[in-house]
Amino acid sequence: MASAQVLNTFSEILKTEGLAGGLAFLNEPVPHRYTAVYRYAGLILKNVYLHDALGKRRPPFLSAMPLNKSLAQWIQPGTPFRTDDSSKDPRLAGHAYDGILFSYHGTALVAPSGHLWGVLCHFDFAPASLPDRDFELLEAVAPIVASFAVDPHG
Repeated sequence: MASAQVLNTFSEILKTEGLAGGLAFLNEPVPHRYTAVYRYAGLILKNVYLHDALGKRRPPFLSAMPLNKSLAQWIQPGTPFRTDDSSKDPRLAGHAYDGILFSYHGTALVAPSGHLWGVLCHFDFAPASLPDRDFELLEAVAPIVASFAVDPHG
């Protein structure tokens, strides 16, 4: 479980640096290239912010995608989705991202009103495992990110 100090640090980063700083903070200790916030928009998943550990601009194909082709389609409150290597994950056999998006670790972003708003995730086009403590941090900050992303002035 994430310490109160880490959660306070994360909250302060969000207040001073916005999602850019918050996602950079989350991405720094993990092996994944990307850390992102996506929101549900009907049957589309739209990128709100993407941190690229290599410092490159967001590729256009990561801006929006059909929900049924994203790995986020299986995420619900209390039901995260994790795979270290999609090419070896039987749940993803035949999926659009099988063998393309290898590593994905995501958790639900629930709006303060209680509805499923989006996802917070780490992902990469190479296999990458995520230690449990780093995934627990992702889940612990998800309510903070949700409050901030839904109401960025909050």
